[in-house]
Amino acid sequence: MKFFNVVASFLMAAMVALTLSACAPTATKEGTGGYIDDTVVTTKVKAQLLKDESLKSTEINVETFKGKVQLSGFVSSPQMANRAVAVTRSVPGVRAVVNNMQIK
Repeated sequence: MKFFNVVASFLMAAMVALTLSACAPTATKEGTGGYIDDTVVTTKVKAQLLKDESLKSTEINVETFKGKVQLSGFVSSPQMANRAVAVTRSVPGVRAVVNNMQIK
């Protein structure tokens, strides 16, 4: 009976350890906290782009991974693309900006 309890306890501890390690971040996958942080950064960037009246920000897509923000979509001129990048860089939590916007 004691042997069964020891084995059951070991298996339960192993299962808990595996479950917790599945939530850990890796180089290509974020943990839960990082995902939430990136969601907040994305929301802040979108809000700042919407506030800027010179940009048609509804045509700009924003994606964030570990603080690196990627802007894609369409803008009317290179100046508008530069403005969107500048606005994005001003948002707290943005570590880098990748400009994949296209000029229409």
